[in-house]
Amino acid sequence: MSLFNSALGKNITFVHPAYFLISGLTGIPDIKYYYVFLFFVYVIAVLGNTIVMAVICLDHNLRTPKYVAVFNLAFVDLFGSSALVPKVIDIFLFNHTSIPYSECLTFLFFCYICLSMQSFNLVALAYDRLVAIIFPLHYHMKVTHRFMLYLIASFWAFVIIANLITVGLITRLSICESVVINSYFCDHGQIYRLACNDNFPNYVLSCLYPVLMFWLPLVFILLSYLYIGFTLAKVATIKEGLRAFKTCIGHLLLVAIYFIPLLITFTLMEKIHPNARIINLSLTSVIPPMLNPIIYVLQTQEIKESLKRLLKISGKSKVTIKKEIVM
Repeated sequence: MSLFNSALGKNITFVHPAYFLISGLTGIPDIKYYYVFLFFVYVIAVLGNTIVMAVICLDHNLRTPKYVAVFNLAFVDLFGSSALVPKVIDIFLFNHTSIPYSECLTFLFFCYICLSMQSFNLVALAYDRLVAIIFPLHYHMKVTHRFMLYLIASFWAFVIIANLITVGLITRLSICESVVINSYFCDHGQIYRLACNDNFPNYVLSCLYPVLMFWLPLVFILLSYLYIGFTLAKVATIKEGLRAFKTCIGHLLLVAIYFIPLLITFTLMEKIHPNARIINLSLTSVIPPMLNPIIYVLQTQEIKESLKRLLKISGKSKVTIKKEIVM
């Protein structure tokens, strides 16, 4: 971030601590059981998302634009869980609450990227459903592999640039109030409040970030489904409308699992205990990556059929190998 800081003036120096202390989950009664729960959630998330990614890669029938977005969602969930959960368990279960300054910023960068990309993946899937239902005859022209790849790549670029700016603004802070971060990870909001120099740009960013990364995607998703519902009510029978809407159930479940806990937590932020708020936010970070692959496997007929085909092929190949060994 030297180029970022050089733009502020060559003679400006900032006080950076050698380390931060993460204290968000300490002092909560019986918290060790929560770490066991986090471990199992992480294992399920890794297995589930790895299976979804493998099925999409192995089955040529799933090489469609929609499953490009599903594959990216599984990758982000796997990457995000691996960036967050092992580190949280290491920090609190093994009492490694001290984290070096540069490592803390790296931790923040990757966690924020994955949390943000989850919401933008849901936007890509919402757009896919919108075009598939409203413009079914033009779907293959409007939603191509190239379009979906460009859309997802643009989301990645936007999220990475936004989080580079976030980290860059932190490096211009002089941390001299404290080094204790009352959260379960290196949270931007907790860090910039520890500064003793001007942190107004960080405050502005902390207000803009959730709007850009969470609320605007949610508004787009809600408007897309309102448009779908309004259009189906005008041109389709109840039976046809229900059949069309059935294809959206999996995506709607993902949206609910991701956004409802965020809405509840931020709406009731001042009314709930800080420990409850921290646990709620941590669950919001780890539960969706665990449930997303389960929902897609159970709700998406194509993936279920693909899994059956792959399992049959695997079973047949094992039988063939055994026969060859016996012969």
